[in-house]
Amino acid sequence: MRRRTVLTTAILAGVATPGIARAADPGPSVTRKSTSRLDAQAVYFVSYDGLVNNNSFQKNGLFTYRGYQYAGWYTSTGAAVIGRRVLGGSSWATVTLAHQLKSSDSHNVISMGVSQVDGRLHINMDSHSDGFFYVKSVAGLLDDPGSTAWTSAAFGAVQTSLDGVSPTSQFTYPQFVSTPEGRLQLSYRVGISGNGRNALAEYDGSRWTVLGEWTGAGGTYTSAHGSSTARNMYLHGIDYDVDGRLHAFFTWREQSGAVMCNSGGITNHDTGYVYSTDRGRTWRNDAGALVATTGTSDTVTVTDPGLVVDPLDPDHSLMNQESQWTDSAGLPHAVISYVPGRFGQCTTNYVGDRTANGRAFHVRKNSSGTWQKTEIPVPLNSSQRTKLVLDRYDNAYAVFPYGRIAGASKASGYTDWALLYDGGGLNAFGEVVIDETRIGADHVLSFMYQEASSGTTPSALHVVDFALPG
Repeated sequence: MRRRTVLTTAILAGVATPGIARAADPGPSVTRKSTSRLDAQAVYFVSYDGLVNNNSFQKNGLFTYRGYQYAGWYTSTGAAVIGRRVLGGSSWATVTLAHQLKSSDSHNVISMGVSQVDGRLHINMDSHSDGFFYVKSVAGLLDDPGSTAWTSAAFGAVQTSLDGVSPTSQFTYPQFVSTPEGRLQLSYRVGISGNGRNALAEYDGSRWTVLGEWTGAGGTYTSAHGSSTARNMYLHGIDYDVDGRLHAFFTWREQSGAVMCNSGGITNHDTGYVYSTDRGRTWRNDAGALVATTGTSDTVTVTDPGLVVDPLDPDHSLMNQESQWTDSAGLPHAVISYVPGRFGQCTTNYVGDRTANGRAFHVRKNSSGTWQKTEIPVPLNSSQRTKLVLDRYDNAYAVFPYGRIAGASKASGYTDWALLYDGGGLNAFGEVVIDETRIGADHVLSFMYQEASSGTTPSALHVVDFALPG
């Protein structure tokens, strides 16, 4: 999510000189500025094809707030560390939390959020289908960082609840998101892969409240090969736009492999979309029809009408949890990836087939309300996820595995996708973690990546910065 940015001088020029066309907005571009090292020896192991410090689905593993940038990671010994720096600076101040990574599971990521109502930093760690570990800072820590001591004393004790509130015993995929009023919401999955439900909790500056589940696992889905009666919704994100609407793209993952053409594939299917205009209390499909009320038995299920905006069966290794964004008009965009039908109608090894033939696609809703999809002409060369961001001019950027960056202009209708940066010199393992908030702060694309290694040999963890059109 990013706030609307108004190019004041251009508007004034247009008003002051009627009849003279204003200069066209610039197209997409990236200029590498600098790289800073977070840790020379960060923990390294590959599980679920990913790294625990660089799983792209971790929302706010890297973020910017009030002129400072914050990052979270695990050291070579598994210690959880939170770092901060003045925006654009080269030196990071670090605090080691009283928590150790509990297992070699790349889903046990560190996710962070800011409750703007009281200036606290909230941290969730080590959660994959079981409990979680939670830390929150003292009030005001992030409000005036230049005069606030960055020490362990600024953080409270490690908890296994949200200040005494226990949402579920099967907790996965924490994603913090700030509401327009400055409250903090926490999205998470209840249950397990193939049989889980999405839920929300909310912090109002004094306490956490569980709002409840808003998706359901039930219903029957039938493909050309068979049926499944349980599943979970994997979110591409959950983000507020400039007008306060909450957007969520998603894919379904079926529990039963009977829906696939081959057991080596993956049961993900369809790209869906829902939104909320009341801070996640109710949910509507693209046509505006009510499809769920959070915390009740009326949840979003696979049988609800009007959810799918890009249909795809389970035979093409569609990836879950990729990326989404909203533009300056509040229109939703997403990036998805799969193996297109021109390479065959049945993937038999989702890692191998995605690496050999996977492609990413830009899916968006245009100003007339129509959904459009454009293939990005850059091979994935990976089984992993791609991230999507938009700049102040609504140009789009896809950040591929290994740190490669492609861009497309709004002026072209996002039809001119081209590679802008090939990732050369990064030696990035694969997925990267984007700083979603920095783009609005100073027009810089900043992402965290870890150098490729082998086995369990630790490797360097970095943040690299690219200037976008100003």
